[in-house]
Amino acid sequence: MIRTDAIERLPVRHAVPELLSALEGRGTAVLSAPPGTGKTTLVPLALAGLTGAGPRRRVLVAEPRRMAVRAAARRMAWLLGQEVGDAVGFSVRGERRTGPGTIVEVVTTGVLLQRLQRDPELAGVDVVLLDECHERHLDADTAIAFLVDVRAALRPELQLIAASATSDAEAWSQLLTVADGSGPAPVVRSTGQGHGAAIHYAPPPAGIRPAHGTWVDPQLLRHVAATVRLALNAHDGDLLCFLPGTGEIARTAGMLDGVDAEVLQLHGRAPAAVQDAVLRGGEGRRRVVLATSVAESSLTVPGGRIVVDSGLAREPRVDHARGLGSLATVSVSDAGATQRLGRAGREAFGTVYRCWAPADDARRPRFPSPEIKIADLASFALRAACWGDPTAQGLALLDAPPAGAMAAARSVLTAIGAVDEAGRATERGTRMARLGVHPRLARALLDGAAEVGARRAAEVVALLSEEPPREYGDDLAAAWRTARRGGDGYAARWRQEVRRLTSAVTGAGSVSTSPVSTSPVATARMATAPMATARLDSDSGAETPPGSRARSAPGSGSAPRSDDAVAGLVTALAFPERVARARGEGSFLMVSGTRAELGQGSGLRSAGWLAVAVADRPVQAASARVRLAAVVDEDIARAAAGPLGAEGEEVRWEDGDVVAREVERLGAVELSVRPLKQPDPALVRRALLDGLAKEGIGLLRWSREAGGLRERLAFLHRTLGEPWPDVSDGALLARAEEWLEPELSRARRRADLGRLDAGQALTRLLPWAGGEAARLDELAPERIEVPSGSRIRVEYGGAQPVLAVKLQEMFGLEGTPEVAGVPVLIHLLSPAGRPAAVTADLANFWREGYRAVRAELRGRYPKHPWPEDPSKAQPTRHTNARLKR
Repeated sequence: MIRTDAIERLPVRHAVPELLSALEGRGTAVLSAPPGTGKTTLVPLALAGLTGAGPRRRVLVAEPRRMAVRAAARRMAWLLGQEVGDAVGFSVRGERRTGPGTIVEVVTTGVLLQRLQRDPELAGVDVVLLDECHERHLDADTAIAFLVDVRAALRPELQLIAASATSDAEAWSQLLTVADGSGPAPVVRSTGQGHGAAIHYAPPPAGIRPAHGTWVDPQLLRHVAATVRLALNAHDGDLLCFLPGTGEIARTAGMLDGVDAEVLQLHGRAPAAVQDAVLRGGEGRRRVVLATSVAESSLTVPGGRIVVDSGLAREPRVDHARGLGSLATVSVSDAGATQRLGRAGREAFGTVYRCWAPADDARRPRFPSPEIKIADLASFALRAACWGDPTAQGLALLDAPPAGAMAAARSVLTAIGAVDEAGRATERGTRMARLGVHPRLARALLDGAAEVGARRAAEVVALLSEEPPREYGDDLAAAWRTARRGGDGYAARWRQEVRRLTSAVTGAGSVSTSPVSTSPVATARMATAPMATARLDSDSGAETPPGSRARSAPGSGSAPRSDDAVAGLVTALAFPERVARARGEGSFLMVSGTRAELGQGSGLRSAGWLAVAVADRPVQAASARVRLAAVVDEDIARAAAGPLGAEGEEVRWEDGDVVAREVERLGAVELSVRPLKQPDPALVRRALLDGLAKEGIGLLRWSREAGGLRERLAFLHRTLGEPWPDVSDGALLARAEEWLEPELSRARRRADLGRLDAGQALTRLLPWAGGEAARLDELAPERIEVPSGSRIRVEYGGAQPVLAVKLQEMFGLEGTPEVAGVPVLIHLLSPAGRPAAVTADLANFWREGYRAVRAELRGRYPKHPWPEDPSKAQPTRHTNARLKR
């Protein structure tokens, strides 16, 4: 029996007529309804005609998480007075509860994508509702883009709704623009607010350090735990506390020891029994549920009246250059905080404690970071290729995928044979896409099955698709054995995934070598895009699967491999660039060039080779941390990472000199090295140029004369410009091949560069062709003859030429000497050669400055002449006595 009284309490019911009207008229709509109003549970029932007089329609509801799928299906079935699997059912990966009478099916967005790729028309489905769009999960964004395509090209009658409590409704409305040209999709807003909640701010004490990577200041967790205790004492009902990750949940749970309540830990990897226990409600005793963002939306925790929000969330980050992923702790977005607040007012007026200051609200991002901007895009790129849009430029996406991330994804897909050189999906790629795992794991499953059998390959891939609990250790083979005999929630999920993958790989048939088939959506697109037809409809040519290399690996046809060898082989097939060779106790170098370190207590530290399954690189860390790996031998490393191998001569500048050797390598890992006795002179010359670029032209022999010539040329270039050459370090390096030949081509090592006369070589840059070179000594003379007859060196190293000369030698000269029209800066020295005055205007110095210098120095140097009018005096290098002879 339908629970009419419960339905009547859901505020969203007032928006249902407007929503149905919008769908009938336009086919698409955006539903914006605050948390707790019933959009997830009542709207699908109304769309299906289960709560009113409307026609029966098949409705598909997509949720971002498995937990939300089960909870939504259970709640809808309860509202109808039925069991899950009757009119309302659900499907998640590896589990389906539907029946012949099911017309509302709740699925994860991942399951929806799999169905769209198998059957783009979604035959039999009348309405698709994508819930919690604000979370911006990549699967959800992709599903909406595909559905917009389906409506435009195949099924204009398919109705589509984007729903969220906190999304940017106008942006979604533009994205779902109606294909008939009638404009953006209508936005339907529910005015209900649920039961509401009071907000209390509980900022942490001063001195809390900001989170970075996955590290969170323990002082903050102690503050959160204290806030939980405070809230329990001040209010009735169960409490839901939001924390960024499982580690913080476990630590906070330890800090709550002794509270008069049952403490439960809720996250995506929690056993199904724990998840169900949270969603069923307590049996008299109060509960404290410590949860990650999985409880942020589409869930009702029965009895929940209090929310404590730590203000933190986790987002993925990908280092595309190294192929490593990590998690970053960030401030929860304003949308996320609103969703968390809504958990408190689902059943009655609630209370929310926010562990931050009110002023921090203004600094929070409005929405979470779109996953398409920060995630690994290999799965997305393969789906787009299978859909017929390899570049994804034609997809209806709120945010375009970053070009660098797409390039990295296409590189991976090309390497594993999933796409051809034009980016189009191969038959092998289509098969991979249908396996429901990351393309890397699909490659490992297909090629590993040919080596070790479908069941064993599936068991290892199931371990890689959901990382085992940390207590299983970092040895993948040992974790495999633990999962086989385990009775925990992870082991149960693992066994279920193994069955699914085994069935998928054995039932998928052999890899086809026929040209790429085109999806129905791509075919419909090409009908309206003639230029694209020729490009997309051409034969792709079948690729040889990378697995064909693995099938020739050592051990084929011999005795069955051990579990350790199988774990290593399958992992290496999935992550060939993470095959790593030991470089010391616990330290490894991956084929990608990234260093990796094992934990101190790891049993893998003595291994010679590893295939790294899970690693991350903490913020500002030089090396990656190995979380999960399997031991491999060199034969398996060569077989799995063979395409990354190379053999040849290497001549390069290393450790301050030219190094020439024959090297066999896997990526950055050197397998064998032999000295090269007669390296290619061209390679040696290039290495010497690299050495000059790295260490500078100081590698050459710079005599005083050579340095002086360079300074003179620099002065002329600065003063007169062309044709006088630029002789700065950068300019000389850029023209090294002009002025260092033929000596450079004859050099073989660093010492040969040290014997090269830089001054002689530098004369090759003089402007000989126009004749200006002959004026070098005229425009920038090395020495200037002063009134005493001495020829004094001019220093050109500063901003202005400098002439350092004894004051008495300049007697009788009224004007300041010039070079290239620039007055020389005269450093006038005492008879002992010490600085006495500096001037660029000698005549003015004789008039104004000389008198003071004369008064100071005549007593100190009485044997030297100090005339009252130096401009008329005889210049001299000698004392008074010498002058009288």
